Amino acid sequence: MKQFSRKPRSRNCITLNAAIALLAMLFAGAAVSEDGAPTSKDSGNSIAGSGVSLSFRYRYEYVDQDGISDEAKALTLLSRLSLQSDLYRNFDFFVEVDDVREVGFDDFNAGAGNTPNRTQYPVVADPEGTEVNQAYIDYNANNWSWRLGRQRINLDNQRFVGGVGWRQNEQTFDALSAVYKRGKVTARYAYIATVRRIFGDDVAAGRHEQAGTHLLNVSSEIEGLGKISGYYYTIDNEDSPASSTNTYGFRLSGRRGVGSSKVRYAIEYAAQTNGADNPVSFGANYWHLDTGVIFGDFDVGLGWEVLTGDANSPGEAFRTPFATLHAFNGWADKFLTTPAAGLDDRYLKFGVTRGRAIVQLRLHSFEAEDGGSNFGDELDLRVGYKLNDRLRCDLFFASYDGRNDIADTDKLWLMFSMKL
Repeated sequence: MKQFSRKPRSRNCITLNAAIALLAMLFAGAAVSEDGAPTSKDSGNSIAGSGVSLSFRYRYEYVDQDGISDEAKALTLLSRLSLQSDLYRNFDFFVEVDDVREVGFDDFNAGAGNTPNRTQYPVVADPEGTEVNQAYIDYNANNWSWRLGRQRINLDNQRFVGGVGWRQNEQTFDALSAVYKRGKVTARYAYIATVRRIFGDDVAAGRHEQAGTHLLNVSSEIEGLGKISGYYYTIDNEDSPASSTNTYGFRLSGRRGVGSSKVRYAIEYAAQTNGADNPVSFGANYWHLDTGVIFGDFDVGLGWEVLTGDANSPGEAFRTPFATLHAFNGWADKFLTTPAAGLDDRYLKFGVTRGRAIVQLRLHSFEAEDGGSNFGDELDLRVGYKLNDRLRCDLFFASYDGRNDIADTDKLWLMFSMKL
C-alpha cells in the first residue's frame, strides 16, 4: 500500500474550478430567493421563446432489512421547476431548482448523517432540501456545443457516469463540457470541478471536490452493427481518494431483425487502475454481456456482469463512483459498493409493454468474482401505468435473499409522477 499524500493543485486547476463554482453560485442567486421560492425575474419570459416547466414525483418507499429492528417508511415529494431560455447569438441558459420534502411518513434514515436522530431505521437516501439542480450556459456553433455550469451528465447506459435520477435528489456536476458531432460520430468531453451527490449540500458526503477529473467518450453509429463507444475516465477525487481511478473501455450495443422479431445485444469491457492519490495500487477489470429477443410486446433476455476484485486485498475491486448504481446489480441496492472479492451477477429479464401498461421482472444470482462465494439471489418486479400524457403511476418491488452475512432486504416503492 502506498503512502497517501495530497499533491498540490495547479494554479490552472484552481482557476477553472473557481470559475465553474462562481457561475453556479451566480445562477443560484438568480434562480431562487432565500426561502427557495422562485423570484419574479425567473417566472417572466424576459427572453423571447423561453419556457418554464414544473414536475412532481410523490413516492412511498418501504424497507425491511434484517439486522435493523425498525422498518423504514418514507413519503417524500420532489418538486422541480425548470427555466429554459431561447437561443440568442448562439447562447442560451437553463436553470432547474429541486425541492424535496417529507410529506407523511418520516420513519427512515436519510443517510450520510442527514438524520442523526433516525439511525434506528434502514437508509432511504432522500434527504430534505431545496437546491439548484442545474444551472448552466450553452454555446452552440457549427458542430460544437459547449456547456459551463452545474449540469446533468449521462454517458452511454450510465454504468460509469450518470445522474442517479432514481433518487429524489439527483446527482449533478459542476463542470465544463463539450460535444462535437460530425456525421455519425459524437465526441463528448467534460472537466469536472465538483460532484453534487444525492445526499445533498448539508453533509460532507453530498459534495465531492475534484482536482483534475476528465471524462472522454467517443461514439459512432455503424450500419448493420449498432453503436460503439470508446471511453477514458480519469477521476481525481479530493474528498474520497479511494474513488480516484483511471478507466478505459468500449461498449457495443444494437439490435437486428430476425424474421418478425428483433435480437438486441450489448457487449462492454473496461480496465481500471488506481489514480491520483488513491491509497491502494491495483488493477481491475469489468465486462458485461446482455442479450434478448423482442417479439411483439414482449422482451425476454439474460445477462452476465462482472466486476473483478481480490478477496485477500481490500480496496482492489473495480468501482464506478459516478454511476447510476440503482440500475445495476438489483434494485435492492445491496452492491452499491463492489465487495472486496468482486461481483459476478448473472440475471434473467422479462418485460411486456402493452398500451399504457408496463410489467418488468428480473432475477439475479450473485457470487464473488474471486473465490465464488455465494452472495445471494434477488427478485425485482415493476408494474407501471401511464394514466395520461402528464401523469403515471409505478409500483416497484425488490426482494434480496442474502448469503455470507449480507442482510436479507425487501423494498417496496409506490410513486406518482406528474409533468405540467
